[in-house]
Amino acid sequence: MPERPQAENAAKAPKATKTTAAEKTTKKAVRSAAEKTAAPRRQARGERRIAQLLDAAASVFCRTGYAAASTNAIAREAEVSPGTLYQFFPNKEAIAIHLGDELLRRARDMHGQAFLPENLDKPLPELLDAVLDPVIAFNCENPAFWALMHGSGIPGITQEREELHSGLLERVQDVLRTFCPDGSPEELTRVSGMILGIFKAALDLILASEGAERAAYVAELKTVLLRYVEPMLTTPHAH
Repeated sequence: MPERPQAENAAKAPKATKTTAAEKTTKKAVRSAAEKTAAPRRQARGERRIAQLLDAAASVFCRTGYAAASTNAIAREAEVSPGTLYQFFPNKEAIAIHLGDELLRRARDMHGQAFLPENLDKPLPELLDAVLDPVIAFNCENPAFWALMHGSGIPGITQEREELHSGLLERVQDVLRTFCPDGSPEELTRVSGMILGIFKAALDLILASEGAERAAYVAELKTVLLRYVEPMLTTPHAH
């Protein structure tokens, strides 16, 4: 069979096109714009995934306690593979610290709202409502906070918990100083520690109950603190 002339073959072959400098610049600009658009999307997806994993960890920590929890259990709770979890956190402790830091930040914000200076102008029963209600609500809405602060044993979290406790102790002392101006520093420190001890013991019962039973425990806590503190008032509190 005779071969086709080379000229004919060349004519049928697709012509090579040269990419001009302008076209290269355009493609580079398009690629750059696409990358800039994709980066925030990837970041947003990453943030959503982290939030998903932290929510799952909070559920697992509350259900099993920190010591018995595992990264596999957290991954199952989040409905992701363990490999996906390890893209964001190297181990269980890293998850707990990240979650603990977030909850501690929110707890400090909440304490600032509970111990507003204007609350000191309220009668003692109303002051107890103003301080205790947001603190109790926060712990009920974030049971993982209690589980991590008192059950994880992670050094970093333990230190943060002690600092939070010291801060609360100082806030309670400031309140007592307003209501009991004749109290000695030693007495105010002792009474503040007792108040926090009573609160923590009652919070265990409050978190373990629901509905009307929880409300009854909250009311009992306020009654106990009112009857404990009220006899210490040396002068009527102006309001």
